Amino acid sequence: MEFIDYYKILGVNKNATQEDIKKAYRKLARKLHPDLNPNDKEAHKKFQQINEANEVLSDPEKRKKYDQYGKDWQHAEQFEQARQSQQQPHGFGRETFSGDFEEGEFSDFFTSMFGNMGGGGFRQRQTKFRGEDYHAELQLNLTDVYKTHQQVLTVNNKNIRITIPAGVENGQRIKIKGHGGPGINGGPNGDLYITFHIINNTKFRRDGNDLHTTVDLDLYTAVLGGEIIIDTLDGKVKLKVKPETQNGTKIKLKGKGFPVYKKEGEPIAIDFGDLVITFQIKIPTNLTEKQKELFEQISKLSSK
Repeated sequence: MEFIDYYKILGVNKNATQEDIKKAYRKLARKLHPDLNPNDKEAHKKFQQINEANEVLSDPEKRKKYDQYGKDWQHAEQFEQARQSQQQPHGFGRETFSGDFEEGEFSDFFTSMFGNMGGGGFRQRQTKFRGEDYHAELQLNLTDVYKTHQQVLTVNNKNIRITIPAGVENGQRIKIKGHGGPGINGGPNGDLYITFHIINNTKFRRDGNDLHTTVDLDLYTAVLGGEIIIDTLDGKVKLKVKPETQNGTKIKLKGKGFPVYKKEGEPIAIDFGDLVITFQIKIPTNLTEKQKELFEQISKLSSK
């Protein structure tokens, strides 16, 4: 019969506090619980091992004895027998997960060192624990999040319909309550966290709630002024151009940008950012002789 390293089983060092031991145990128990690992004999075995390790290390008296005798555990009983017979059974009321195995099913090492805890010496109580949170990523185009819409996702072979609010940003995360892992011993389900990756499939550059774009403007309209038709994410709009517009001139179309992500308690986004347009004046090419002549006349008039 070999010595069992309970610290190693729980993944903690010998200086671990009671809180450290509790956290390590809860993490492993949540992962290895038989309800989450049906028909997995290895998980079942490890689940029993961590319960046994927790039974010892979470009890100050048992832990003290375990630390004191260590690998000389074979000689511990002759020194402890008298005291053990007078003590109240340890383990009463401590937090231990319940599983589909016999109570008091301990290793020979445990039984030899601490005695048989069956017959009422060890009591399990079913502690309710919240299920594990799930994390997922969802890739969408920029045009997909211009308006609030719904999508159906498959999580754990279940289809769930989620609402994706307009204005979601790249890297933003939302929580879908109750769609994570199942609770243990009747505890609540965990939550589903979705992180969005937004791909810009437009000619616009997004900056927060504002959109930016560059619009080509022919020289004649820039000089004389006029009207042009431009694209926005909400359709085409007619825009007046002032005479003598300079290259690089910026104008702002209020409310033609991106929707502002909903505020807490609001069902949809109700505000929009702005669309900032930068004019890029295009110099005409392939001029006819007549056009060149006219430009030369303009040049002469400008130099006077």
